[in-house]
Amino acid sequence: MIPVRCFTCGKVISTVWEEYQQRKAAGEDPKEILDSLGLDRYCCRRMLLSHKETVDELYPYT
Repeated sequence: MIPVRCFTCGKVISTVWEEYQQRKAAGEDPKEILDSLGLDRYCCRRMLLSHKETVDELYPYT
């Protein structure tokens, strides 16, 4: 579950998550993806680059 907004600046980032994942899985360079999606601030970029999906891993324990 990607956060809706960047923790630092408040820009909405959840709208680009699906496209980022698809293009990254296709082998495209993350820098180029983030540039084309309009994520110029390093705080927003780190939100996508450092995100790890843990919901599927933790679901069996609920």
